Amino acid sequence: MYISRIDIENYRNFESVSVRFKDGINLLIGQNNSGKSNLIRALALIFDSSVKKQLSIDDIYNNISLEKLKQHSPKISIGVQLTQSDNENLMGDELVTVSNWLTSLQEPYQAMVQYEFFLPESEEARYLEDVINASNVSDVWQIIKAKFIRHYINKTWVGNPENQVSIDAESLNKFDFQFLDAIRDVERDMFSGRNTLLKNVIDFFMDYDIKSDKELTEEQQTEKIKSRRESFEIVSKELIEKLQERLKSGNKEILSYSNDIGASFDNSTPDFEGKISESELYSVLQLIVKQNTGMNIPISNNGLGYNNLIFMSLLLAKMQVDSNGKYLGSNAKVFPVLAIEEPEAHLHPTMQFQFMKFLKKNIKEKKVKQVFITSHSTHITSSTSLDDIICFYKENGKTGISYPGKVFYNINEHQNSECKEDSKKYVQRFLDATKSNMLFAEKVIFVEGIAEQLLIPIFAEYLNKPLEENHISVINIGGRYFEHFLYLFDGNKDGTIKRKIACITDLDPTREEKDRSNTKSKRCYPYELNIEPMKYKYSVNDSMVKYKDDGHPNIRSFTQDEVFGKTLEYQLAFENENSRLLLTPSLQNYTELEDIIILLEQEKNTEDLLERLRDSDENKRITDSIRTANRDTWDVELKKKAVFASRYLNSVGKGENALELSVALKENLEKRGTEEYQNFNVPNYIREAIEWMCEGL
Repeated sequence: MYISRIDIENYRNFESVSVRFKDGINLLIGQNNSGKSNLIRALALIFDSSVKKQLSIDDIYNNISLEKLKQHSPKISIGVQLTQSDNENLMGDELVTVSNWLTSLQEPYQAMVQYEFFLPESEEARYLEDVINASNVSDVWQIIKAKFIRHYINKTWVGNPENQVSIDAESLNKFDFQFLDAIRDVERDMFSGRNTLLKNVIDFFMDYDIKSDKELTEEQQTEKIKSRRESFEIVSKELIEKLQERLKSGNKEILSYSNDIGASFDNSTPDFEGKISESELYSVLQLIVKQNTGMNIPISNNGLGYNNLIFMSLLLAKMQVDSNGKYLGSNAKVFPVLAIEEPEAHLHPTMQFQFMKFLKKNIKEKKVKQVFITSHSTHITSSTSLDDIICFYKENGKTGISYPGKVFYNINEHQNSECKEDSKKYVQRFLDATKSNMLFAEKVIFVEGIAEQLLIPIFAEYLNKPLEENHISVINIGGRYFEHFLYLFDGNKDGTIKRKIACITDLDPTREEKDRSNTKSKRCYPYELNIEPMKYKYSVNDSMVKYKDDGHPNIRSFTQDEVFGKTLEYQLAFENENSRLLLTPSLQNYTELEDIIILLEQEKNTEDLLERLRDSDENKRITDSIRTANRDTWDVELKKKAVFASRYLNSVGKGENALELSVALKENLEKRGTEEYQNFNVPNYIREAIEWMCEGL
């Protein structure tokens, strides 16, 4: 059995939402204030017996329309569905526990429990009478707060809610819901035997070598443990006797005061007697950390992260204790659930990976049935299966739910399921701690390589549209693999993350010889397109053409001009042919490019620029192609831009040059408003992408 779904209405930030869960780990990620913590608290309202069930007006969703408020008093409803697990033993305790909760007997069986916080029907008429003349929503809430919230009651039903069968405490107590919220101080629990948590764990694991020895019968285990207890009683009795012996003379002096005050009468005399039980000695035990140096330090001297891990391990140990039917009999829990808010709060990345590994191991060993985690950590996300992730996002002020592991199925009819599964595997491999940020960002720009990733944030600052202020992340996918990731964000499909997505890709014009078989397409320059149509077949990258302009509700592609475009590096030089900012230290042919800039500043003609190119096969190709380029399209100024852009393209190493260029552009930006500042043109297609992403803010 596992919690398979929760339906929430009018609770905190949820107007109406339904969230599906899976057996095992459920990782809830997403933006701040999207409702992750509130969902955990909604579960706790039902399954955690220590949680106060009576809510307040602040717990009611406050964006209900005036019309609805005048029709009926606001009500909170939280319904939870439980479903039969795969390979579940139907003769086990789980089905028995929810037998009165069942809504479907067919396998997999389903059970239902629903919490409601509402105004009793006896007060409803008075409520409607009081709010009928309210002119705005705030007036209604003031009326509720002043007159009606104190009359609100809570009920928890099981089975079909319409039957209003009240939940029984015995069944509910079979659920062990342990909730660690984000603001926790495990050190206040004083890791010592006085603490109830540690005491219960020690009590269970005392003589565990005997209890876990499967070669012994139950009678043999009982006999061995009894023998140890008897040995302990003999030793403890000797200790008490030694204490009494040392107190013998002092005892008379102490008790003399009772005689003097008249406390001794009727031949009765106060005295000392004692017996030490095993559990009483737990209080002298203190959790420590043994170091390789041989030194022992108290657990309270450790960092918060380390202590949080230890505390969670003890908590899971206690859950194991509480679910042990052999140990607790009919009082044992049958459904242990662990909910943890932001476990990364005190854990560095390595510990976060170890933490997730630890949880998966406990799930596999069935020490805990289901785990719910809220997190903002990309490290935790990257160490988790896509199928385990539930993504919360905001759309038009309301919370949306996405299931990244499910969006790869039934997306496009023309693609078979094998291709979709390949995309899912690709995305799963791709989501490391850096790139999984795409699941958290409010908007995402996908780019092909490291150069765009490094430069686009700087370009945005030149446009006075900083990405961080607009909640935009740039994700480098390492090639033209956009479609794999767009499954996650396709706003036309259910269960996806509805976020604004820009895909920036290179035009990359190519040509292929027609008369040769088995030849591969080779890259060509923009001015070479269609100049030899009898010899070559020409093409450009059109893989993202369906996302151009307004072809999709939330995804758009941007690329260079279809006539003059090629790659980012080419476009940088083509639109900044006079900029020395492009001349970075690692640039090859530095002097040659600097000379071309000087010739451009002197307004020399195209031939002067071509003559400056050193002798090489590639430069000869550039020279011949520019000379024969279509004159109607390529005028003199455009040809001069093309000479510089072509030479610059062949002189850069993408990664190193992009890093140096980003530094140079950043330093130049800091000089804005001074005479030292140099104008720089952001390539037009990137400008369009950034401006589109920032629209509507």
